[in-house]
Amino acid sequence: MSIITLTTDYGLKDHFVGALKGKILSEHFEAKIIDISHEIDPFNTAEASYIISASYASFPKGTVHLIGVDMEANKENRHIVMQWNDHYFIAADNGILSMLSQKIMPQKIVAINIHGLLPTGAADLDVFVKVACHISKGGLMNVIGKEISAIKEVTHLNSVAAADGNSIKGNVIYIDHFGNVVTNISKKQFIEVAKGRPYEIELKTKNIKTILPSYSAVAISDKHPIKYYEGEKLALFNEAGFLEIAIFRSNPATTGCAASLLGLNYRSIINIVFGTIRI
Repeated sequence: MSIITLTTDYGLKDHFVGALKGKILSEHFEAKIIDISHEIDPFNTAEASYIISASYASFPKGTVHLIGVDMEANKENRHIVMQWNDHYFIAADNGILSMLSQKIMPQKIVAINIHGLLPTGAADLDVFVKVACHISKGGLMNVIGKEISAIKEVTHLNSVAAADGNSIKGNVIYIDHFGNVVTNISKKQFIEVAKGRPYEIELKTKNIKTILPSYSAVAISDKHPIKYYEGEKLALFNEAGFLEIAIFRSNPATTGCAASLLGLNYRSIINIVFGTIRI
């Protein structure tokens, strides 16, 4: 089965998503098209990077992931295809794929060079469709591009450990449907820096001193029903392996959420401070 996923900032009001699918089916009728998200904030490459990083592993190896966020080719953004962990990612070289490439070295990267072979007036989207269908049909990457050794890295996607090892500074990179905030602090980095020490996640309100294994673990006592703990703030590492700060069973439209109640927005700074182990 040929699977092509779509992640864009097109939204669903306009015709763009439907037109994109029509272009793919016109080129490769047997393709199975899966929507990951079309609600990425416009031109928000950090958000797109997180969504792709969090979702790609749910698909079979060989899946082609088309990413239509800030995709216009210009002097700063070339079009690329990256083979990574046996998946294929088509995007502009604007940092979207750097969250993946920092985890595992890409198997292969090519700079797409078929633009001049398409009909006059072809859009950037047409290039992505042509490449996605070519790879989905089993075509070779070298046919549609020239191999390159590296892609653009975006430093604001990286959390930073202090030189003395006593803190980690990260940022909010995504706010989900429930108003939970996702940071760029990974579980792997946290474990490496923490070394079993006590810690506090610094917030404008009361700090969080425990990272829970699940949302419902906030119900620490059997004396109360789970509903009793609704509205409690908590922290955990989500399925993608990143630190998430949430309000238990929050509703952004009614009771508020982590983003609104804790004053956290995209790129807000999140600090984890480590203490000493008492013997």
